[in-house]
Amino acid sequence: MAGRFESRAAEWFDDGWGHEAHDRDLLERAGQRPKTVIHIEQARSIISHNDSPDIGFEQSINPYRGCEHGCIYCYARPTHSYLNLSPGLDFETQIFAKRNAVAMLRKELGKRGYVPSAINLGANTDPYQPIERSERLTRSVIEVLAETHHPLTIVTKNALVCRDIDLLAPMAANKLVTVFISISQLDNDLTRILEPRASAPANRLRAVRELASAGIPTAVLVAPIIPFINDQYVEAVLDASHDAGAFAASYTIIRLPYELKALWKDWLTTHFPDRAERVMERIRDLRGGRENVSEFGARMKGQGIWVGSAAAFSRGGNRAPAARPGTQHVVGNRGDDAVGIYFAGFPLFQKHFDRAARMFHNVGK
Repeated sequence: MAGRFESRAAEWFDDGWGHEAHDRDLLERAGQRPKTVIHIEQARSIISHNDSPDIGFEQSINPYRGCEHGCIYCYARPTHSYLNLSPGLDFETQIFAKRNAVAMLRKELGKRGYVPSAINLGANTDPYQPIERSERLTRSVIEVLAETHHPLTIVTKNALVCRDIDLLAPMAANKLVTVFISISQLDNDLTRILEPRASAPANRLRAVRELASAGIPTAVLVAPIIPFINDQYVEAVLDASHDAGAFAASYTIIRLPYELKALWKDWLTTHFPDRAERVMERIRDLRGGRENVSEFGARMKGQGIWVGSAAAFSRGGNRAPAARPGTQHVVGNRGDDAVGIYFAGFPLFQKHFDRAARMFHNVGK
């Protein structure tokens, strides 16, 4: 317990990892760990616009820059370089909170000529990372979107999203929201080193169950797939997600833009020295001999002999939940009436995807 004159303290809360002795020991030694520093940012705008054809939304909001989850594979890490901070530890500990997000959102939604389309929360950094417990910026943004009946999608790997069911359930009743929970594997030991401060996999599955039970359309992102690291868990994640009530699932393969390549290779050789080069060889196979591809259409699904076909599916053969107003869809490709989310990946997993399509097709029947 911290003394009265300690400059900082650690608070215990159960995020699904249990109460193992070494966890308590880490808590007691919190003062030895890098401190998370919250910087207050006055954003000049809050809605970002996307023109990529391989991302299913046109607009996004990131209430935070940087992410405490510390996922080593995060493609957003290099964005901290724009702030003259490192994509490594700084990305995890130097967090920028846009406390004027609500004011800017109201201003931008009220602009003459604004055309509503689904706004995504979580495109760059997780909107429910740990500091959201105290900052509550994500909740404040959702309150405005709920008030204005604006369509919304959420991507997160934190069970804190269940806190906002009171806002999301009424939006779901009006087909205004879909939530995507990211679950890349079910192995706690792997998750501890891959996604160290995200919710435990069991808690993410619990979130899927609670959201779906509340009538909120919930899908699962098995992302990113990393060859020879987490690819063997795909079927187990699909099974568990289906049982929890997810209506669809999707995945992408690992991306290594800019400075992330060096961080990733260092992590890989530290934790998996026995297969590090094999992993990188397969990544290069998927990227036409390169370690990263940024071109639209190829950066998400890869290329070459290890890439399979795409399959679309959704619950009960119904269309994906429609976003209002107009004909915009919360999920699915822009301007497309196709249903659900898309699988695109390795033939090795095609039998799982075919089976998953059948599984999710029967959800709710």
